[in-house]
Amino acid sequence: MAGIFNKIELFFKQKSILSNLIAINIAVFVLSRLFVVIARLFNLDSVSIIDFLKLPADLEQIIIVPWTFITYMFTHYDFWHILFNMLWLYWFGQIFLLFFNPRQLNALYILGGLAGALFFIFSYNIFPYFENSISNSYLIGASASVMAIVFGVSFFKKEFEIHLLFIGKIKLIYLALFSLILDLLSITSNNAGGHIAHIGGALSGICYAYYASKEKDLTKPFNSFFDFMANLFKKKPKRKMKVTYKKSNTNAGSERQSDYDYNARKNKESAEIDRILEKIKKSGYSSLSPDEKKRLFDESNKK
Repeated sequence: MAGIFNKIELFFKQKSILSNLIAINIAVFVLSRLFVVIARLFNLDSVSIIDFLKLPADLEQIIIVPWTFITYMFTHYDFWHILFNMLWLYWFGQIFLLFFNPRQLNALYILGGLAGALFFIFSYNIFPYFENSISNSYLIGASASVMAIVFGVSFFKKEFEIHLLFIGKIKLIYLALFSLILDLLSITSNNAGGHIAHIGGALSGICYAYYASKEKDLTKPFNSFFDFMANLFKKKPKRKMKVTYKKSNTNAGSERQSDYDYNARKNKESAEIDRILEKIKKSGYSSLSPDEKKRLFDESNKK
């Protein structure tokens, strides 16, 4: 048990994009639940912070709370809901990072959440089946965002295999398609909005994989926007006088040797990563040793 907690502690200490996304979801869940407990202590059950974070299906309500397009995808009410969403995000987020960089993971999370939100709103305002429930229907949870990541990597690497308990080795794309079929069959259930959002997130992941296979990045506009917003709040450093020194020719030989050493080291690291990926392809991610998993995780964060 101590080993599990040590791994969790190490994961969050790394402060990667993936761990930050999970940490934000957990923090919002804990704070919102704490708010509910305090409200009940003062007999204020009608007041809930989640009311300001969940996404309504009614267009008139959306105009009043437009920020919920973003906040809903980090909000959970039920413990089991956030547990399964975060487990899927952790597992498939690490697989995603084998082929893409952390910035793409972050942007696809947002893109999938927005696609799920739009699909949810569109469905509830178009199909007559939801006419009587539209005013009381809301969307919360990271499911659409997670589905985008699952389908993004599944359709990009269709031959990628994982090991499932009691089932054994199975291609990741089959698991993704199975979950999509379940969502399609459940769009008239009690959790219709959630299943509809899943489909929207899945479609955004498929689109991402399609363009990624053509070496086009759908998340680039999102990352450009994130960079722009970050630069607005970043303090500009004071200009410092730059002093340059002319190097003597006596150092040329050592620099050339240093280049050789660097290239040799990089080639060795690349060969090691290729070996680990080939092992995953043959035996699945679970066959990796802790050192190999850490090596893959560290390599993905360098991208």
